[in-house]
Amino acid sequence: MTLALGIDPGTATTGFGLVRLEPDGGLVAVAFGVITTPKDSTPPARLVMLYDQMRDLLALHRPDTAAVEKLFFQRNVSTAIAVGQARGVVMLALEQAGIDAFEYTPNEVKQAVAGYGSADKRQVQDMVRALLQLDSIPKPDDAADALAIAITHLNTKRY
Repeated sequence: MTLALGIDPGTATTGFGLVRLEPDGGLVAVAFGVITTPKDSTPPARLVMLYDQMRDLLALHRPDTAAVEKLFFQRNVSTAIAVGQARGVVMLALEQAGIDAFEYTPNEVKQAVAGYGSADKRQVQDMVRALLQLDSIPKPDDAADALAIAITHLNTKRY
């Protein structure tokens, strides 16, 4: 059984999703949620909070592998920079924990989960719910996205 951590990075909100690959090939959602940082904190303080909470998450669940959403250029450069900083902190925490980190673009995740690289958010969320046999779509969106990233990784690497 392989436990994969999917991460949808951000400075204000980082989604995480842990998915276990069963011996029969089934996928099980182990845990999912978000790491948030206060808006009134300085950017460096938010990065420290993200790092500390990521380290706690890794220590608690001890995933075998991890996948992080690749940064794609956004129209808002300051948002792209903030997401890049959050990705760096996440990648540092994973490396220090000895966990191999893989990266997938949003289109790769959509293709792997929904079968269509231009799928909309709702289609991906519906597939996450179905693949993990959940009663409802995981909330918030960042957590659902992180689960999709973990599913992509498990299906791509074929553990």
